[in-house]
Amino acid sequence: MDEALQPSAQKVQSALAAAGVPARIVALGVAARTSQQAADALGIAVGQIAKSLVFRGAQSGRAVLVIAAGDRRVDEAKIAAQLGESIERARPEFVREHSGFAIGGVAPLGHAQPMVTFIDSSLRRFTEVWAAGGTPHTVFPIAPVDLLRVAGGTELDVA
Repeated sequence: MDEALQPSAQKVQSALAAAGVPARIVALGVAARTSQQAADALGIAVGQIAKSLVFRGAQSGRAVLVIAAGDRRVDEAKIAAQLGESIERARPEFVREHSGFAIGGVAPLGHAQPMVTFIDSSLRRFTEVWAAGGTPHTVFPIAPVDLLRVAGGTELDVA
């Protein structure tokens, strides 16, 4: 275990190890709250950022995680059609309660509670993508096929 990691990032590192993914959490020198900031900090294409967005089911109130490529905008109607109900943007408190992370650092695994999860099929364009590591300053590399496995979601064209 890396003692230098913040507790949220250590939780993600432990979840990766438990899932058999050898990726290491990387601490960035700057906050990367947006896909563009993360891509700039890493020197990669913005599409290689796997952003984790939490929505709320409008009728059920359940948490819905959408992991999308950084260069794609989530089509909420497509998610609603798959889910069987409309979705709405989640409030920061809701995101933290269900994911265990603050907005800007939501990881694709290691959540506080199970969430319905959809993963953008366009991430397969890349051999490696980068996801949030539990804080706005941490990320980790992962192959899209491993991301699908560890996130436990349904692959979908989300844009």
